[in-house]
Amino acid sequence: MNDAGAHANYQASPDQALAQLSTHEGPLYIDLDGTLYLRNSTEDFIDSARPGLLAAVVLKAFELTKPWRWTGGAPTRDAWRVWVVWTLFPWTRARWRRRVSILAATYANRRLVDALQARKSSVAIVTIGFMPIIEPLVRALGFATNEIVAARFGFRDRIKGKLHLATTAFGDDRVASSLFVTDSPEDLPMLAKCRRPLLTSWPDAHLHRAFERVYIPGDYTSHAKRPGERYIWTAVIQEDLAYWVLSSVALAAAPLRHTLGLSFLLASFWIIYERGYVDNDWAAVHLERDGKLSKGFWSSRVTTPVVQPWAWAVATGAVAVYLLGPSAAVPLNLIKWLAVLSTTYWVFKLYNRIDKSSRPWLYVVLQFARAAAFLAVVPIVPVGGAALGSLAISRWVSYYLYRRGGGDWPQLDTNVIRLVFFAILAALLCASLGSSVILNWSAALLLAWSVFRARKELPRLLRGAHLIRHSEPRSAPQEQTRPTGIPDAGARQSSRPL
Repeated sequence: MNDAGAHANYQASPDQALAQLSTHEGPLYIDLDGTLYLRNSTEDFIDSARPGLLAAVVLKAFELTKPWRWTGGAPTRDAWRVWVVWTLFPWTRARWRRRVSILAATYANRRLVDALQARKSSVAIVTIGFMPIIEPLVRALGFATNEIVAARFGFRDRIKGKLHLATTAFGDDRVASSLFVTDSPEDLPMLAKCRRPLLTSWPDAHLHRAFERVYIPGDYTSHAKRPGERYIWTAVIQEDLAYWVLSSVALAAAPLRHTLGLSFLLASFWIIYERGYVDNDWAAVHLERDGKLSKGFWSSRVTTPVVQPWAWAVATGAVAVYLLGPSAAVPLNLIKWLAVLSTTYWVFKLYNRIDKSSRPWLYVVLQFARAAAFLAVVPIVPVGGAALGSLAISRWVSYYLYRRGGGDWPQLDTNVIRLVFFAILAALLCASLGSSVILNWSAALLLAWSVFRARKELPRLLRGAHLIRHSEPRSAPQEQTRPTGIPDAGARQSSRPL
């Protein structure tokens, strides 16, 4: 049976679940998060960390690096997050114990709690939440803590899952005779082993993501605008930052300081560019009849304040211009940088409010701003201009075809397009300024990085390239009407554009 069929067999409404619970003879196993407790206990524990902004920034760094890739994947993500809070913010433990009584009173699944307590029989809470977090919450919900099956700190229990924890604690026979209520489709293995498996969604349950009320730059891009794409890593760091550094580092007296400065400068730029994303989605909802919005826009709860992003952008920009030096030029450079940010923001606002057929001509301006905004405060080598131009043009080509096509975003070999444009623009520079502009380490590194970025597309294109060979005579074509404006085959023609 596939997962969809299993879902259908196990699904039960809250009323059906409560009715079966009242008549079941045998062990009762109840999931915690989203079932007995209408939120997620792990997220609420992490959300208890203070100062919230610092904790959120630390966890954001972990989200970018994703160390759980090496410890078992997504099931171990929360183990890392809880460990960070437990270790670096130890006072959170005491705050959590103080908070659980309020959380339990507010978010207890009252209908389920009352039904279980009316049975006056033992109930086991079965969860892959972590025991030190679960115990005080279960006690606050009004249940004994002597029959809690929960994960220990570490990775093993999270990887093995809920069924393994339950069978280890109670044995296969008890699990097989049990009634199990959960809201999570991830519990299908456990549901498949129970006598009465109940997959029930409770209408008041909702996921409160930790620190969703705390503004963190990049959250809107990651969770609402481009969810699941790792866009900041793949497009912002591997493209924007990489080309910024490679185009200018040869002129820097202190390369490491220069790279750090550019990192802060890019963060400052993207904080404001992300405000353009927020406004773009606002326009899609309020101004457009056919505005396209990601699933993350509807499901994520990301705070989008107006003032805080500018405060972050000014602060990170000030750090950047200080690192990029010289110190005497810092005030002027900061003024120029703030002018760049303001101009980009208002161009994005205008872009969001003009008709879609005209947007490609402002989109190219935004892409050149992404590629070359740092030129307001940082000089580059000549070949760097070719690299930055190719970065902007390759993105614009995709968008132009998308708007002209009227359908989905075209599946183009964008990295190869970028490589080709870089080669062409660099060749033009060489022709006009001499070979020295491309016979240097900056040009070599930019070319190498462009080839590396196109490493998955190039082999496929090269394998598909072949010469057209004459294989057999073509049969005489039937008489056809030639479209107006197409010359006769026998007429002399000038060379066609390719």
